[in-house]
Amino acid sequence: MDYGYHALMLIAASLVLMMTPALAMFYGGMSRSKSVLNMMMMSFSSMGVVGVIYVLWGWSMSYSDGDVAMLFANPFDLFGLDGVAGQDYIFVGFQLTFAVLTAALISGAVADRLKFSAWLLFLPLWVTLSYFPLAHMVWGGGFLSHASGGLADLIFSGPDGAEVAPIDYAGGTVVHINAGVAGLILAIMLGKRLGFGKEPMKPHNLPLTMLGAGLLWFGWFGFNVGSIVFAGDSAEGDAAQFLSETSLVWLNTTVAAAAAILGWLVIEKIRDGKATSLGAASGVVAGLVAITPACGAVSPIGAIILGAVAGALCALAVGLKYKLGYDDSLDVVGVHLVGGIVGTVGIGFVATAGGLFYGDGLKLLVVQFVVALFAILWSAVATVIVALIVKAIIGLRLPEEDEAGGIDFADHGEAAYDFSGSGATRRSSVLAGGSAPASTSASEGANA
Repeated sequence: MDYGYHALMLIAASLVLMMTPALAMFYGGMSRSKSVLNMMMMSFSSMGVVGVIYVLWGWSMSYSDGDVAMLFANPFDLFGLDGVAGQDYIFVGFQLTFAVLTAALISGAVADRLKFSAWLLFLPLWVTLSYFPLAHMVWGGGFLSHASGGLADLIFSGPDGAEVAPIDYAGGTVVHINAGVAGLILAIMLGKRLGFGKEPMKPHNLPLTMLGAGLLWFGWFGFNVGSIVFAGDSAEGDAAQFLSETSLVWLNTTVAAAAAILGWLVIEKIRDGKATSLGAASGVVAGLVAITPACGAVSPIGAIILGAVAGALCALAVGLKYKLGYDDSLDVVGVHLVGGIVGTVGIGFVATAGGLFYGDGLKLLVVQFVVALFAILWSAVATVIVALIVKAIIGLRLPEEDEAGGIDFADHGEAAYDFSGSGATRRSSVLAGGSAPASTSASEGANA
C-alpha cells in the first residue's frame, strides 16, 4: 500500500467535505436575513441525507461492475459497501463528498420558497436519478467516459475514434452542469419569490459570503488535486510524473480563480460603474467551476484563459434571470451552469493534447460539446421527474404567509439574529414552558 497516496486522499476528501459548510456560508451571506438559516440548513441536510445514501447505494450505482446500458451501475452489487475492501473506503469517502456538495449547490436557486420537507425528499430522489448515473457515465466507465462503445466512439467510429476521449477531471458535467440545470428547473417549477423584480433582495451579510468563497477556494484544491489522485495509479505510476500532474492541477486551480475575479470585476465596472465584493466572491467561484473539468488537461496559460472567460461570461449571465423571467435566487444557473459549460466545452479549445488551439483539430471540441449537451438533457429530465414526484406527494412551495414572514421561522422556528433581545425561538419558548412564538414575530429582525 502507498501510504502517502492514501494520506493525500484523506486530506483531499476532508477538504472537499469542508466545501459544503463553506457553501452554506457563501449562500447564507447572499440570502436575506429571514432565510439565512434555512439556506445553511439545506447544505447541512445534504451532508446528512446524501452522506448516508451514498454508502447504501450511491457508490454501487456509480462504480460497481454491474453496468446497465452504460448509464448507471447496479445499486445492489455493492449495497452498503458489501464487498468493498477497507483500504478503498477513502475513495468511497472522497466521492461521497462530491455527491453531497453537488446536491447542496442546487439549493441556491430556490432560496426563500422551497419547503424544507420538500428539499429532504428531493435530495435522495435527485442523486439517485441524476447524480449517480452521471457519475457512472463520466467516471465509472459509462457512456460519457473513454470506454469502448461510449459517446466518443459513436461520434468518431473507426480506427482513430479511440484517440478522442471525453475529459472531465473533477466534475464540469457531473457536478456543475448537473446542479446548474437542476437549479434552473426547480426555479421555474417553483415560480418567482414574492416581490421578485419589484423590491430589492440584497445579500444581508457580504463578509460571510466572502469568507465562504475563500473557504471554497481552499477546499477546491482537494476537489481538483484529489481527482487527479483518484484517477491515477500510484502503485505503477512514475513518481515524477505524479508530482508534475498534481502541481499543475494546483497551479491551474489557483490562476483560473484569480483570472475569473478580474474578468468578473471588469464586466461589473464597465456595466455598472462599480467593482463589488459580491462580484469578486462570485468570480472566484466561477473560475473554480470552469477549471474543474479541465484542471489536468490545460497549461497555466490555458487556465488563465478559461478563468477570465468564465468570470466575464458568468458576470453577464447572472442578469439573464431578469430578462428571461426565472428566479434563480443566488445565481446557481449563472455561475455553475454557465461556468460548467465554459470549462467543459473550453477544454476542446485549450487542452494541451487534443485542443483546437494546439493544432489538433475539432474532434475533442465536438466530443466535449456533445457531452455537455447530453448532461444538460439528462439532468433536466431527471429533475423534472423528481420535482413532479415531490410536488405530488407533499408539495414544493411554502405558503405565501410563511414566505412573507420568513422561511427560517416558518420551517425551523428560529431566527438568525435576535434584534428584539427576547431570544425568542421555538425551542427556547417550549423549554421555558411557554407556547411557541407566533409566526408573525418572525419579522422582528427579518429584513427584506
